[in-house]
Amino acid sequence: MATDIKDAVHAFDASAVMRLLPTRPRLLALGEPTHGEDTLLDLRNELFRQLVEQEGYTTIAIESDCMMGLVVDDYVASGTGTLDEVTEHGFSHGWGACAANRELVRWMRAHNEGRPASERLHFAGFDGPLEITAAASPRQALTALHAYLTARVDADLLPCTAETLDGLLGADDRWTNPAAMMDPSQSMGQSAEAGRLRLLADDLVALLDAQTPHLITTTSRDDLDRARLYARTATGLLRYHHWMADPSPARMTRLCALRDLMMSHNLLALAARGPALLHAQNSHLQREKSSMQMWQGRVEWWSAGALVSAQLGKEYAFVATALGTIRHQGVDTPPPNTLEGLLYELPDDRYVINPPQLTTTLADTLPAPRVSPWFGYAPFDPAHLADSDGIVFVRDVTRS
Repeated sequence: MATDIKDAVHAFDASAVMRLLPTRPRLLALGEPTHGEDTLLDLRNELFRQLVEQEGYTTIAIESDCMMGLVVDDYVASGTGTLDEVTEHGFSHGWGACAANRELVRWMRAHNEGRPASERLHFAGFDGPLEITAAASPRQALTALHAYLTARVDADLLPCTAETLDGLLGADDRWTNPAAMMDPSQSMGQSAEAGRLRLLADDLVALLDAQTPHLITTTSRDDLDRARLYARTATGLLRYHHWMADPSPARMTRLCALRDLMMSHNLLALAARGPALLHAQNSHLQREKSSMQMWQGRVEWWSAGALVSAQLGKEYAFVATALGTIRHQGVDTPPPNTLEGLLYELPDDRYVINPPQLTTTLADTLPAPRVSPWFGYAPFDPAHLADSDGIVFVRDVTRS
């Protein structure tokens, strides 16, 4: 059967990916079906290096805390800090411990050496300051936004003082309490203080927007963009905490949707700056609804990729990654009637797949969905072939 799909299969490199697309998209997203595997991250690094050098992409953004990502960007753009400090403090979810992420940061810094500021490559995290078990305090984003405005606008225009914010925020561990994820009553997201903070955050964002003509002339573009990031993050976190305190059956659907909404706002801001490369779990970048089986049942929500694609159209492109085995996690040779099994019959280790050609070759008969034996791996859904611009297939993922 493998020989029947040879017209849809191409050797892995950036040019093969770009040939799948009508033009260079402003946002080019590469998904992955599992996290933390250096085999997949090394592949990402190789592809992104080629796309930066050959296609002129100016930002690399990954599924990591957008506030922590500023630490990485300061290092790769201007050499602030050390590589060890950046990998320890610039990534969420433990991603800084991955050797391939460390290598990405090292390469980006080396790439920028000797280049003028206008030609430097930038790094961004586009996830909110969120973990699956908890959400961050809005303190960092909210106080940074307040400080930015305090230094640049008339004090009488500010809706509150820094001391007022500090008092309302209180101790950060009230916000980050991990018990709140399973028990809404443990969240302070609908407390009187949180409600007041949401109103003040809204007023601070409105002031930021209302002062745009003044701020454009008195601050750098980078500083203004960071202030807008603080604004998005503060309001997004306060909204997320509000719904963490919600006991209704729709609670987890809302939280999943709000996380991807925060991601989409960050991605659209990156698109406004220039062409960017994105890397995250396939489910965050696909055009279809995402889904997950959770403790209270199945939840579905629109992914960040779906939200961004709805606004950018062909300026957004999504290339999924599918894989054959992760034997050290119990993911063995895929069944031959699945998409992964079909591709696994091919002899080489990595391919770029043209989804329309593959669909034509299969005569519109979709392969069976693969069932994952491990919760950390999500197989590619064959029903998503039509809405994927490309697929990268990796035969075997080896232990990092």
